[in-house]
Amino acid sequence: MAPLPRIPDREIIAARGARSSLDPTKPYAYFVEREYSRAGELEDVAAVFLTNQECPFRCVFCDLWQKTLTDRIADGLVAGQVEWALAHLPEAAHVKLYNAGSFFDPEAIPSADLPRIAELLVGKRSVIVECHPRFVDDRCIAFAKAIAPVRLEVAIGLETVDPELLPRIKPSMSLKDFERAARFLTDNGVGLRAFILLGPPGHLGPERVEWAKRSIDCAFSLGVECCVVIPVRPGNGIVDALAGRGLYSKTNLAELQSAVDYGIRAGRGRVFADLWDVERISGCPDCGDARIAALEQANSTQRPSAPIECSCIRVGDSNLATRRAAD
Repeated sequence: MAPLPRIPDREIIAARGARSSLDPTKPYAYFVEREYSRAGELEDVAAVFLTNQECPFRCVFCDLWQKTLTDRIADGLVAGQVEWALAHLPEAAHVKLYNAGSFFDPEAIPSADLPRIAELLVGKRSVIVECHPRFVDDRCIAFAKAIAPVRLEVAIGLETVDPELLPRIKPSMSLKDFERAARFLTDNGVGLRAFILLGPPGHLGPERVEWAKRSIDCAFSLGVECCVVIPVRPGNGIVDALAGRGLYSKTNLAELQSAVDYGIRAGRGRVFADLWDVERISGCPDCGDARIAALEQANSTQRPSAPIECSCIRVGDSNLATRRAAD
């Protein structure tokens, strides 16, 4: 099979469907979830998904543009979203402020909003934001100082350490960019987590699990404290188009279980499976529910899940329906 070609922005945009209609005064989602913390306990985290302008970088695998605005948001509105969400959620010691882009991109989160956001975090233990390496600079450190003693943690998409694929799915970042950002944050006492992709376009069969495992190893070697393994799902337009060209196939629950268990067994930091819209991952009617339950248990205990025997699948085989179709 030919390697994944470089996909120009115009092709990514042309393949898109409709964007969600969003209220710029409200976050597009907010809830309290439980996460296994650095302290080794299951703790409440207030997760707030902010409404703001689309990220300027168009990664091939990204579907977050669907929950963004086309124009820059007015000063004060993002801080207002944070205040509104925290007022409508149960008390939680930890907060995630995810914005479908970069928290330190001033076109997404106006710089004028940061002091008010810092005030709203008083009394919390930690806040987690997401950011592209190109926006990791002195603004991160200034915000960390503004919220102290609340601990800042920055989540960055490492995606994959496959040197041939990374520049094709995320041309805005190199591994050196990630390394620089990781070193800058850890040297300044800021926590770091990494997003790891499982099954991006261009990775097919057993290689996608192997690259996810290598990426987890690399992340921990660079000072990452926590890895989140994200199975790439169809639905953003260009991924679906690439599937039609044989360059993408849905990953499956067994592969996700394998990658997460590997990371947990390594014992170098926390490893979570991203189970958002887990129903969109290939699942078997015989073992799918058991695998989801096993992944949820691994997330909440940070212990490897028990093996699940099922004749429908082997790791690296994305066609979970094969046996059923033949019956």
